[in-house]
Amino acid sequence: MNHLTRKDYAQALDLLAALEPASGDLDAFARAAVRLLGSFVAAELVTLSVCDLASGHRAVVGLPGIRLGAQDIAAFDRHFFEHPLVRHHGFDGGGKTHRISDSLSGRDFHATPLYVDYYQRIGLDQVVAVPLYVDAHTLVSIVLNRRDMDFSERDWERLELLRPHLAFFYRQACRAQAGLTVDGEGATPLLPFKALPVPPELTPREREVLRWLAAGKTDADIAWLLGISVRTVHKHLEHMYVKLGVETRTAAVMRALGMLGVRPHLHA
Repeated sequence: MNHLTRKDYAQALDLLAALEPASGDLDAFARAAVRLLGSFVAAELVTLSVCDLASGHRAVVGLPGIRLGAQDIAAFDRHFFEHPLVRHHGFDGGGKTHRISDSLSGRDFHATPLYVDYYQRIGLDQVVAVPLYVDAHTLVSIVLNRRDMDFSERDWERLELLRPHLAFFYRQACRAQAGLTVDGEGATPLLPFKALPVPPELTPREREVLRWLAAGKTDADIAWLLGISVRTVHKHLEHMYVKLGVETRTAAVMRALGMLGVRPHLHA
């Protein structure tokens, strides 16, 4: 049943018009998307969530001043593969907006280690995810969280109305940010979220650092995104350079991109 009104459609168009100028840059897109979605559907915490489906680690981008601590991130990762939304979108082929309550009753969810260890810690228990991009390695979603009151059917319909357009803007931001093409395939959203085919001796965390490095992030940016210190980022870079047989950041990125057959593409 369609619960949407003419006002819902008008507000969706207004949101997309406000978001479109930010689609030329990943950072701008992420921050604009979480800000606008939090106003479009009531939520206490909105993030752009980047899940590494191989390592079981999630990185999040939220509004300034709203940050999950290192312990919160670690608690989520401990239960990564049992998370209903990660499973639905990342492994089971679900392509539409999905609530935790679409997979589990409230009672069953509250009995899970995921809820006890993570969601109870951060004081939230209602979650809905809007998938933007998924492949064999990576899941990117906008995730809205609140407490007590579940997201309604109308909330779901409003988010689902936006989903294909948000996914388009995300791909557009990836293309603009990366400035890369794959021979014979045209521009694709390779960076920063798709796992690069780096040598297997790199640890999962070193792979994450390399992906964000390829996206043009500074050491401070990477530290914030991964919930670690800048000094720890430096240590990961040192180890990564040795393993890749390079001496600079640029050489490390080019080594990984070379394994993909990717060449830099300069826009006219």
